[in-house]
Amino acid sequence: MTTATTPGHGPLTGVRVVELAGIGPGPFAAMLLADLGADVVRVSRPGGSSLSIDPAFDITNRNKRSVVVDLKAPEGPARVLDLAARADILIEGNRPGVAERLGVGPEDCHARNPALVYGRMTGWGQEGPLAQRAGHDIAYIALTGTLGLIGEPGRPPAVPANLLGDYAGGSLYLVVGVLAALHHARATGTGQVVDAAIVDGTSHLSAMIHAMTAAGGWQDRRGANLLDGGCPYYGTYETADGKYMAVGALEPQFYHLFLDLLGVPDFADARKDWTRWGDLRDAVAARFRSRTRDEWAAVFEGTDACVAPVLSLREAPHHPHLAARGTFTDHSKITQPAPAPRFSATPTAVRTGPARDGADTADVARDWGVPDLVKDQELRKGPE
Repeated sequence: MTTATTPGHGPLTGVRVVELAGIGPGPFAAMLLADLGADVVRVSRPGGSSLSIDPAFDITNRNKRSVVVDLKAPEGPARVLDLAARADILIEGNRPGVAERLGVGPEDCHARNPALVYGRMTGWGQEGPLAQRAGHDIAYIALTGTLGLIGEPGRPPAVPANLLGDYAGGSLYLVVGVLAALHHARATGTGQVVDAAIVDGTSHLSAMIHAMTAAGGWQDRRGANLLDGGCPYYGTYETADGKYMAVGALEPQFYHLFLDLLGVPDFADARKDWTRWGDLRDAVAARFRSRTRDEWAAVFEGTDACVAPVLSLREAPHHPHLAARGTFTDHSKITQPAPAPRFSATPTAVRTGPARDGADTADVARDWGVPDLVKDQELRKGPE
């Protein structure tokens, strides 16, 4: 299928995606596809999701359209299959076997559309001893060894919100998978199932660390390595006002500039001398505590010392660099990250705010040629 692109709609204009509503990594993956220009139809459940957020603020549903389908009603599975028959990609995030029991599993969908890419987003994957177990990001990344990498030695591992598992190891790998499978489907006419498991993706993210461990360049414990806070010139330090600066002065030229600007030139020879790292850390920490975060940010601004202030979520959009790039944007009265990455020929944009459950039924029914969606909606409403 080839269609003309519309400015601001992105390189996936013309690609149709069905998202079976869920929470977490599935909706984020569908948002990314929508940001890139795909026509994403979110199939919501009657009564909405269990996510405790006002739907008006759920930006993971931006750039999408929504219909409501009751998959437990007699006609429900047929409506999803009608959409799947006209789609390029379908995304679902149920436990293994649930979609099959509901009548919208891969075999059902491929019977209607052999070229469909069927993306499955789970924590444990479609098979294995834990496949049927409930779980969340923190449990998935715990088993992969990646959670154990993060934090200070002698203290519990630090929890990286749900960014590492749900979104990096989950959503992003699902998107890579379904786009790769879409390329194959368009070349061959054959669709397939993409099994995106958070445990697989998160493990894959740690490939370099596994390589360094095998080579003897990484100790299998927290806070003892170059990139995990064990190195005094790669980490964070508290400032006089209780805020923080981040230091990443790894290369020699950056390290020496960092020491000069910080005011501790006596440690020029300590870069590779591990016996002096304790003293270096103490000296760096003492210097950072002598001024506020913003004062230190001014000292390092415009230099190659690889030092930056640690900003809050609310502060980040106002940083001059991020503001100049338009890294954040305002839409529907919500400040939010702009679509990423960027494209020279097919730019992207936040086109619409969060989709509201069922609000787009008539438009989707018309555009996708599924008039029964409107009939079902009218039946659910009943006589007025």
